[in-house]
Amino acid sequence: MRQLLASYQIHASEVPFQPVSTQSRPQSTASHVEKTHSPSAVDHSYTLKGYKLQRISKDVIPSWGRRSHVPRFRGALSLAIMLACPAAIIFWYVTLHHFDGSLLSASVALRNKGFISFYREYCPVLSLRATLVYGAWVLFQALLYSFLPGSTYEGQPTPAGNILKYKINGLLAVVVTVLLFGAISLRGGILASSFVATNWGAFLAIFNIYGLFLTLAFYLKAHISPSHPEDRKFSGSPIYDLYMGIELNPRLGQSWDMKLFHNGRPGIIGWILMYLKTLDMAHDHVGFYLAWGSAAWLPTIYTLQPQFLAIHPVSLSPIAAATILTTGLGGYALFRSANDQKYLVRETQGKCLIWRKAPKYIQCKYKTTDGSTHKSIILCSGWWGVVRHANYLGDLILSYAMCATCGFTHLLPWTYAIFMTTILVHRCYRDEQRCARKYGKTWEEYCEKVRWRIIPGIF
Repeated sequence: MRQLLASYQIHASEVPFQPVSTQSRPQSTASHVEKTHSPSAVDHSYTLKGYKLQRISKDVIPSWGRRSHVPRFRGALSLAIMLACPAAIIFWYVTLHHFDGSLLSASVALRNKGFISFYREYCPVLSLRATLVYGAWVLFQALLYSFLPGSTYEGQPTPAGNILKYKINGLLAVVVTVLLFGAISLRGGILASSFVATNWGAFLAIFNIYGLFLTLAFYLKAHISPSHPEDRKFSGSPIYDLYMGIELNPRLGQSWDMKLFHNGRPGIIGWILMYLKTLDMAHDHVGFYLAWGSAAWLPTIYTLQPQFLAIHPVSLSPIAAATILTTGLGGYALFRSANDQKYLVRETQGKCLIWRKAPKYIQCKYKTTDGSTHKSIILCSGWWGVVRHANYLGDLILSYAMCATCGFTHLLPWTYAIFMTTILVHRCYRDEQRCARKYGKTWEEYCEKVRWRIIPGIF
């Protein structure tokens, strides 16, 4: 990587691209397409040619996609995050297994011993058995993704106008995985159901290594063999590009979508019931943020509660247990209902019922860089008439209910709720900035109709 970054060379050739004016919406469908044309311009981006980085034209991305240029501090911040996150998930493991789940005690030890000595003493190490099991797990999920039958669905139009097709077989993959896991666990040994828990430290090491490998592989693929070159995004900062990603939808061949696969299958099997028009799938490029995040961050932070409860069992009263369960199920129901409303209105072009009434919506248009104009809909009734991000509210309710099962004696299991609050608020602003650039006045009209972002009357 050091040699790669050192080999930047600037050349004089420039190729024009076509910028595009934009409008947008948070829940859209490309029901109608018109061709338009835009004037050309130039910009500075970089790609690999042979073993040298060469200056090329700005990749064809309109203003509503990910930003083309970032401030210099973003590169330094991205590097800090890429160094801190792998250390953080190991720190949580060390806190649970060596400091009785006390973040304070672990932090004091880290300060007293120093960073290097602390991690040298407590950092989990790889094991051959865990490595082989994880490799078999990833291969097994890849086989299920490839060969199980499934329906084909279209994703949201990309900034360059590509509408990709996806084979969705997540539910069947879950059923096969759970049944097979139950069957082989009965045999014991390396296949015992407790194997993952007893080798969790070794798996953390594998998660980190695999996630970092994916990050570098996707970065190099975006330069050398991109699936959809017109949807790449270069910022001018190689570190920021490594973190946020360059390719939007890296694929093997025409249909094997590596983003969809790694965003759900190896990391968290429950995520494979993937809604194809989420921010992750529709807009986030594949770099450290998604590649390492899916491989290492998700299976670690999303399982903090069972990790904690395995060491610190909590006894809940029947009333408390029922309250937490009801709250969590309510949050999940809200999450599903909100997404289903978007999907229904999108698929029927508003010819449906939302809460037993005809839906209220705003018709709008937006453009992609291939010169096409797409018509779409902004839903203004149902949950989307209450807040602009009702699915985020349901997600937060479920997150806090999960943390409540661990009681209030330790902060560690609650870091999940803190993380979810932080990331969803950040995603809220990211999404709205993108929608404002994409849809213009139409988005402003929606914001006037629906005042609150996530929590009615508060935020």
